[in-house]
Amino acid sequence: MIGSGIIWMAKWALCIVAIAAGTWVLGTVVGRLWVVILPVALAVVVATVLWPPTRWLTRRGLPPALAASITVVGFIALLSGVVALIVPSVVDQAPELADKATAGVNQVRDWLQGPPLRIRDEQLDSAVDAIVSRLQSSAQQIATGVFSGVSAATSAIITLFLVLVLAFFFVKDGPRLLPWMHTVFGSRSGRHVEEVAHRVWDTLGGFIRTQALVSLIDAVFIGAGLVILGVPLALVLAVVTFLGGFIPIVGAVVAGALAVLVALVGNGFTTALIVVGIVIAVQQLEGNVLQPVLQSRSMKLHAVIVLLAVTAGGSLYGIVGAFLAVPVAAVVAVVIRYIGEQIDVVTAAPPESDEEIEPAPK
Repeated sequence: MIGSGIIWMAKWALCIVAIAAGTWVLGTVVGRLWVVILPVALAVVVATVLWPPTRWLTRRGLPPALAASITVVGFIALLSGVVALIVPSVVDQAPELADKATAGVNQVRDWLQGPPLRIRDEQLDSAVDAIVSRLQSSAQQIATGVFSGVSAATSAIITLFLVLVLAFFFVKDGPRLLPWMHTVFGSRSGRHVEEVAHRVWDTLGGFIRTQALVSLIDAVFIGAGLVILGVPLALVLAVVTFLGGFIPIVGAVVAGALAVLVALVGNGFTTALIVVGIVIAVQQLEGNVLQPVLQSRSMKLHAVIVLLAVTAGGSLYGIVGAFLAVPVAAVVAVVIRYIGEQIDVVTAAPPESDEEIEPAPK
């Protein structure tokens, strides 16, 4: 019995080691092919947004290519309009915000010089000189960072172009992909692939649409409060709140903290406290009313799973990883649920017959 138990433990240990090794290999492959995987993943997310208007246009008699072109062009126009709307606001209010930030730094300096710290001017000047000398000694690293930033911006433009092109083909040729999968995987496996693909598509579409609605409500209420209070860059902060809403839990906290910080620098401590109250009230409305009602129907993920997924995605792949973490977790959950359903079908006990067994003739 002891030997059988040890062999059983050894088999499971080998299985766990094999799964860990496979996960490591998969992560390495994803890291190597990230430049290809990222546009495809983002294009799928964008396609879930563009598919409903494209389907509506095709049902009205438009060819798929023309309908996809109209929706993609409209999406680009919408993004361009948002950028054109917020950039002038940033340019106009940035100098004023910088002046107020400088005044805030001077207030901090006066506070440090007063009781109870009473830091002398020589100590503050030496600290400033140390920071300046540190920056000067790191000039080469800063220059390298600038060039890497330019390279990253160029890569972002290329990635955005690929995302739009791939999204166009996804919404144009999407209905043809499932029959093609049948020819690749065969009729027996293709049935499972088709069902999982349908569920994944419905889950992703439901997540994007409901999250967009929740983020829009957050942005409207918080943005209205910032406008009423006269906080600088209120429109920009509303847009940041909307975009941050697509990263559940973490995005809302970061966007709210940014709004409070700008209110503190631009309008003072009292306005910042009022903004804190507005942000907390809106997030309570989102967390206790909107999220349970809307997201539970499409995601069916516990908040702990969402938080762990966002943390892992952000630590591995930055902001993009945090944005894609929840959709990826939802897709994995859909696959696991489908596998569980198939296991239940296979292991289910056969139904008992209601017919009475007739006695054998004598």
